[in-house]
Amino acid sequence: MMTSPNSRRVLAIGGALVALSVGVAACGGGNNNSSTSGGGGKADKVGVLLPDTKSSVRWESFDRPLLADAFKAAGVSATINNAQGDKSTQQQQAEQMITNGAKVLLLVNLDSGSGAAIEANAKSRGVKVIDYDRLTLKGSAAYYVSFDNVKVGKLQGQGLVNCLNKDGAKNPNIAELNGSPTDNNATLFKQGYDSVLNPLYKSGKAKKVADQSVPDWDNQKALTIFEQMLQKENNNIQGVLAANDGLGNSVISAVKARKLKQIPVTGQDATPEGVQNILAGDQCMTVYKAVKKEADAASKLAIALAKGTQPPAGLVNGKVNDTARDVPSVLLTPQAITKSNVKVLFDDGFLKTSDVCVGKYKSMCADAGITS
Repeated sequence: MMTSPNSRRVLAIGGALVALSVGVAACGGGNNNSSTSGGGGKADKVGVLLPDTKSSVRWESFDRPLLADAFKAAGVSATINNAQGDKSTQQQQAEQMITNGAKVLLLVNLDSGSGAAIEANAKSRGVKVIDYDRLTLKGSAAYYVSFDNVKVGKLQGQGLVNCLNKDGAKNPNIAELNGSPTDNNATLFKQGYDSVLNPLYKSGKAKKVADQSVPDWDNQKALTIFEQMLQKENNNIQGVLAANDGLGNSVISAVKARKLKQIPVTGQDATPEGVQNILAGDQCMTVYKAVKKEADAASKLAIALAKGTQPPAGLVNGKVNDTARDVPSVLLTPQAITKSNVKVLFDDGFLKTSDVCVGKYKSMCADAGITS
């Protein structure tokens, strides 16, 4: 387990977490993608604050329905809002949830500053907050639920090295395309992959020719940034550490536009697009974070807080330092995915063949042993 200045972790996952119930909760309209589920007007209320749709498709495609199903099954009323990348909107959403009687907020912050403000307001009004996926530095959350994000970065770094070795690259030029500088997770991912790559740079076995963060995880900005990297290096880049699948796809698009030989590119989140890129040989790996387990753990904590009961025994398995204190945490284990084991995403029910194995990818799925 890695230890960082901002993150001290103890990981002791024991056994699989209980799967969430199946079904999709009703979704409402509105510009901020608000939906309400479960409870039938009961007093136990939870507010879920999702960040955006730019950083990853996971928030709306996976987290929203999984969390909605869990609260509905427990008979706990829940409102789920998406701030669409606007910090003021997220703060207003939190305020409205508290005004409407929420006892617990499940927060994916847009940055630690705005997140800490939401948590301070909630605390002053007797409302508990759970940091979901992203830690709020110097916040006041009761719990933190996420993956070992340094480990995520280590898997990415080692994945890139494996792919470069498979390609037979000698002293490769590597570009690092990092996540948003305001997302603490992006800092932890980078700590992880730099722990793998920096020794190679230092020994001269590889050269870092570019290293830049992408504001707000914006894929269009990532495309522009990587095109500039290619221009500066006269296309002489042999591998890219891209912090998630969206950024990785931007890299792949730029390489294809210049009609260059495809180079090893990493990713994260195991999105349908990322998996299609892996099947096609355009992306060498991604990182699977079982959102079902993360949502399951977070909903269990939120339900316990809303009902005033203790969390299930053994659920909280570590602590993470938010630079001011140690936050009781649930830390889950990520998994590297390549073409050789991509089938696990479908076996787990994380992805559907109808989302991936279409058009030209149908035969690629069959070759990988993926069937409907």
